[in-house]
Amino acid sequence: MRKLFIVSAVIILSMLIAWSIIWHPAVWSLVIIVPFIMLGIYDMIQTEHTITRNFPVFGHLRFVMEDLRPKIYQYFIESDTNGTPFNRQYRSVVYQRAKMDDDTRPFGTELDVYENGYEWLNHSIAAIDHTKLNMSPRVTVGGPDCLKPYSASVYNISAMSFGSLSENAILALNSGAKIGGFAHNTGEGGLSHYHLQPGGDIIWQLGTGYFSCRHKDGTFDYDAFAQRAILPQVKMIEIKLSQGAKPGHGGILPAAKVTPEIAKIRLVEMGEDVISPPYHTAFTNPLEMMAFIKKLRELSEGKPIGFKLCLGHKSEFLAICKAMISTGIYPDFITVDGGEGGTGAAPLEFSNSVGMPLREALAFVYDALTGFNLKKHIKIIASGKVATGFDLVKNFALGADMCNSARGMMFALGCIQALECNNNTCPTGVATQDKSLMKGLVVEEKKQRVANFHKATVASAIQMIGAAGLQHPDDIHRMFIYRRVNSSQIQTYGELFPYIPKGSLLSTPYPSTFELDMAISSEKTFVPDYTLVSQVDSTEASAYVG
Repeated sequence: MRKLFIVSAVIILSMLIAWSIIWHPAVWSLVIIVPFIMLGIYDMIQTEHTITRNFPVFGHLRFVMEDLRPKIYQYFIESDTNGTPFNRQYRSVVYQRAKMDDDTRPFGTELDVYENGYEWLNHSIAAIDHTKLNMSPRVTVGGPDCLKPYSASVYNISAMSFGSLSENAILALNSGAKIGGFAHNTGEGGLSHYHLQPGGDIIWQLGTGYFSCRHKDGTFDYDAFAQRAILPQVKMIEIKLSQGAKPGHGGILPAAKVTPEIAKIRLVEMGEDVISPPYHTAFTNPLEMMAFIKKLRELSEGKPIGFKLCLGHKSEFLAICKAMISTGIYPDFITVDGGEGGTGAAPLEFSNSVGMPLREALAFVYDALTGFNLKKHIKIIASGKVATGFDLVKNFALGADMCNSARGMMFALGCIQALECNNNTCPTGVATQDKSLMKGLVVEEKKQRVANFHKATVASAIQMIGAAGLQHPDDIHRMFIYRRVNSSQIQTYGELFPYIPKGSLLSTPYPSTFELDMAISSEKTFVPDYTLVSQVDSTEASAYVG
């Protein structure tokens, strides 16, 4: 191909020069041809890309096709049900509800109801009339030591930072929260004026970088925290231990991306890389974590304090529960983030293979709190691909009191799942800092769509709960949801995730599924101690039990 290019270039160039001698205007064709020849020459001498080195000029078509591939697949190849991470069916229902269009479907479900993994809600003959249901249920968040409980919607905006999202996206989300009466989580990027300006309720998230409340060396600044925590718009404070997209993975904001505005919001220095470590420095063990929660509650004048985690070692969460029992200090809420979730850019291995999925994690957290008799003090928030009413209902059944949505809210803003969130080239102006792209997102238009989507999604969940003969999300439990586990067998969530008795983790014997993790966990450390488990001599073991 290299020889063909050289021969072709010589022939074409010679023909054009000859033609130009005969007909002078033809010389202008060189304006088009010469740049391609120069590109081909560069391709042959560069050493970075093998394809373009071997196929000068034509090799660039590969990169064009790679760029077009996701668009072509989304619009011309994928069906309504096989797109990922969210298929066309789910994206469409968000768009329709955000625009207040008809969201009904004709001709029955497109799902294969006999496929493994298909799930459904059992309805009741004694269903409740929709007009007799509260379409905007609230949940009061605040334990025994909380002085300013917060009455929250059952569906709120999950953590997304300014910087990851554009200023217009943040303004539209918070404005929508203001209209609809629900809460907006800041994400770990700090409490910006874009979050505060519209006046919507705020959940201020504190990540490991302690943005908006940090000293120059990255340690926690209690004074800076207190100044912001007492703002009337800040309704709750969430300590982020880990997140679904990249649990256990820190982050770096390169110095080149630290604008004066971001430096001011995050309380960081210009000209320096900003490090978010994979661990907290304000506490090092579960007991210190409880003391930190108590301190934040005092400095915020009694507002609800909670934490967010993507579940890893079960023993670590049990260690935190043991610290609660030991100290008598309880978080007011716990956000459980599924390993499948996350708007944040992350390494492929972390996105695909680190962190417990939401369903298993949510059931375990609820059971652990119940086993320690702590659930009465603590509300559970579920986060991870929650975009429809049935998503809410399933999480309520597993033990969630509330749900958060990130990507669903992004769709309501106009996100088209272009999968360019990490490139600063988001075509809809949602996940970019490019001012020219950002202008396409009109706050006045999109804020109402966010509010519309929230209202319609909550209403769909409540209608499903009413169809089951129930009044409130608190009334549903695991026996109401069925799942096909193979072609001839179905099980309820109650069978897949059996409940454990209240208080059963306060004394031995523990439920068998908790025995090992209870043995290796301690309120004094997050690290499981496997030396506490006795070894069995296989030569002495018997295959028979008496």
